[in-house]
Amino acid sequence: MYPYFKKKFIIPVAAAGMLFVGTSFKEDFFEIAKQIEIFTTLFKAVNTNYVDETNPGDLMDKAIKSMLASLDPYTVYFNEQDVVNFKINNTGEYTGIGALISRKKDRLIVREPYKNYPADKAGLKAGDEIIQIGDILIADFKDDASQLLKGTKNTKINIKYLRQGKTNTTVLVLDEVDIKSVPFYGKIDDKTGYIVLAHFSRKASAEVKDALEKLKADGATQIVLDLRGNPGGLLNEAIDICNLFVPKNEVIVTTKSRIEKHNNTYKTQKEPVDTQIPLAILVNGRSASASEIVSGALQDLDRAVVLGSRSFGKGLVQRSVDLTYGTQLKVTISRYYTPSGRCIQALDYAHKDKNGVAQKTDAKNFNAFKTRKGRTVYDGGGVLPDIELEETKTSPIATALIKNDGVFDYATSYYYKNPNLGDKIPTISDADYSAFKQFLKTNKISFDTETEVALRNTLAAAKNEKIDETIAPEYQQLLAALEKSESTLLDKNQKEIKNMIQEELIKRYQYQEGLYQFYIKNNSEIKRAVNVLNNQTEYKTILKM
Repeated sequence: MYPYFKKKFIIPVAAAGMLFVGTSFKEDFFEIAKQIEIFTTLFKAVNTNYVDETNPGDLMDKAIKSMLASLDPYTVYFNEQDVVNFKINNTGEYTGIGALISRKKDRLIVREPYKNYPADKAGLKAGDEIIQIGDILIADFKDDASQLLKGTKNTKINIKYLRQGKTNTTVLVLDEVDIKSVPFYGKIDDKTGYIVLAHFSRKASAEVKDALEKLKADGATQIVLDLRGNPGGLLNEAIDICNLFVPKNEVIVTTKSRIEKHNNTYKTQKEPVDTQIPLAILVNGRSASASEIVSGALQDLDRAVVLGSRSFGKGLVQRSVDLTYGTQLKVTISRYYTPSGRCIQALDYAHKDKNGVAQKTDAKNFNAFKTRKGRTVYDGGGVLPDIELEETKTSPIATALIKNDGVFDYATSYYYKNPNLGDKIPTISDADYSAFKQFLKTNKISFDTETEVALRNTLAAAKNEKIDETIAPEYQQLLAALEKSESTLLDKNQKEIKNMIQEELIKRYQYQEGLYQFYIKNNSEIKRAVNVLNNQTEYKTILKM
């Protein structure tokens, strides 16, 4: 982290940084000073006396991040490289390859190449496994290997990758990448506009405004705003997006903290685009933070009908604090409240169980609030839609298939067996679904349920104690029962999983744009939203207009 500093210089610098952060939160200066002195002497003793060579920067990085992890998952420390990545996430702009990638064991997996960006132009496809970047083998590179794919514009990078077991090479030419907050907008029918808001970067409100004005100019008289899967982002962008639909000086969100300066009321500051156009908002369990501000505020103001499933429930506000040497702290400073007074935080990090896990607010402890026109809404666990849709909920087996890449890997296999679909929409037949189930079995894709993990741990313990042969018949019997149960769940949730496979395949053949074009014609949640907008009696009854 600080390769050009000697150990003796790192310790006071780090301690000073910790002191700066600590004093802003604690008034008991003596206790803070005491704990810092203990940590400083311990840190020096470890680095001076440990049997092997230590990396002080790496140790400090781990120490700080572990300490903050005990608070909540949103209070985090960014080292220098983390700060660069954080800025990319907030601006949506960077120089790179234009693809979503993830690390899996000793390889980088291309999850989704974006159309006409460097990875796409170089011929990389979803499912490709990058094994070497330049002269560096990914297996030997233990740091964040994605950093090897960043650099100045027009930099050429030699890549070696695996595709369906065969080794290939290509050359990536880095270019500017602009990730849109609104990756798609269009008309569902003659009068209904559709806007997808994927995240809240600094351009989010401008992009939504542009889409809204163009749709209105094209004849749209009602709007569906899709926030499904949107993890959130910048607070001010959420306020400005609400401002497109509500008048100036409306309270959108209030933040409350034990620290007076963090108590704020945020109002709309601009003239709106349209305060009357009928509006439906789609959310699901992965709509979080700023998505919940927009959907919660417009619900409270009786300005939009919200459809889908209960949102994630992140009602905590963070602020970035600059530290020394280009590092940064993102710290939870307050909770946010919607106009009716709701805090929709789902997990209580101040009260954890004996395993250190934050507890969800119990439904029987939810508090009732009133929207502007007197509708009852509740706090404690995300925004509950006005119209709940079962299809927006993800079953546990489907969640497992996302986590274990079951759908992703099958889509890769399917794509190369059916390379010539072109613009045709792939359909998943019963035969395809049977092939999918066989694919999971053949490739031994684990679902990692609690039962499955416990069973594997039991066998591992039995092997250590050399009694695995004694319990082998019972183990195999339990394993067979578990596999049968998982197969039953695959059948029970067949429709949901077929849709997941189809959507993944559409992206393979037609990129994100193709998926959204498919959505506006076929997605059941969007159809339900349009039906509500078309039925003005239902729309007005829900909003008490």
